[in-house]
Amino acid sequence: MSDPAVDVVIPVHDLSRPVARAVGSVVLSTGADVRVSVVAHGLEPGDVEGALGSLAARPDVRVLGFADGIPSPAGPFNAGLDAATARFTSVMGSDDTLAPGAIDSWLRRAERDRADVVISRLRHAAGAAVPTPPTRPRSRAALDPVRDRLSYRSAPLGLVSRARFGGLRFAAGIPVGEDLPYVTRLWFSGAGISYDRTGPAYLIHDDAAGRTTFAPRPLAETFAFLPAVLDDPWFGELPTASRQSVIVKFIRIHLFGAITQRLDPAAWTPSERTTLRATAVAMLAAGEGIERVLSRRDRDLLDAALDPSIPAERLIRAATLRRQFAHLGSLVPRSLSRLLHREGPVRFAAASALQMS
Repeated sequence: MSDPAVDVVIPVHDLSRPVARAVGSVVLSTGADVRVSVVAHGLEPGDVEGALGSLAARPDVRVLGFADGIPSPAGPFNAGLDAATARFTSVMGSDDTLAPGAIDSWLRRAERDRADVVISRLRHAAGAAVPTPPTRPRSRAALDPVRDRLSYRSAPLGLVSRARFGGLRFAAGIPVGEDLPYVTRLWFSGAGISYDRTGPAYLIHDDAAGRTTFAPRPLAETFAFLPAVLDDPWFGELPTASRQSVIVKFIRIHLFGAITQRLDPAAWTPSERTTLRATAVAMLAAGEGIERVLSRRDRDLLDAALDPSIPAERLIRAATLRRQFAHLGSLVPRSLSRLLHREGPVRFAAASALQMS
């Protein structure tokens, strides 16, 4: 087919994945010219075509072979981006789907706002909204990466301009977090970013067993993405507020999330505690004091992460307590002067709640 308006890249590494469902949700419900590139990651392209059934014969669907021996979606995503020729690219998980008309709605928003990037609305297929990013309530066009907390959207779901970001690629060779260096560049490069906040959603499905991103792994692998962000000279040249908005998200979502995934004291070997401390120290050094906006219970957990001598049971207890979000200790920072900071727990919780409405 001639160059489409959007090249959609869908990697698949397992023939049990419902990739035909994903592809069908794109090509059977989009009026604009789209092309889906299904990247067969370590699989025979013919086998993937068989899994697609009649969809494989469509001119707007192609299967690309790719093998790198690395259990990460970065390689196949990048292969699909390398093969793209459309005005916009879009990436998608093989387990997920798009609500009918989603891409058409994104394109209308891009045209209306002359946007380089359009962020999709996210919902679980079961119905619940996903409150990321927790933007200002009325933000639709010309989003601000700091004021609209764009760092909380970890995946570039929606549209990305090839003219502006054609050379941007996922971080290769790391098992998880490969999209974080990508989106950090995306959000903080001064691009025109719009949010299709009321249009048809990107639908996250939870019915595929063993989504690899969810599997706990050694902390050194979990945080392998961090140097790709923090050691990039470009990141160091960002304004302080921009770097802080990235780091506070890393602390809340990735650092604290890694602890919450490991609630067995036996998982916290001396080596893992050392890695946890080193990771926290690196984040705090880059955050230039942003930890002061965190709630009291968040700070208690951070203190425990920084001190390997604290028993694992206390670390786990602190992780459990900080998830009691209605508790006063989860809403108030140690310094009341930070109470109404944009990234403080009160305003952050309010913004997240508004995304659910």
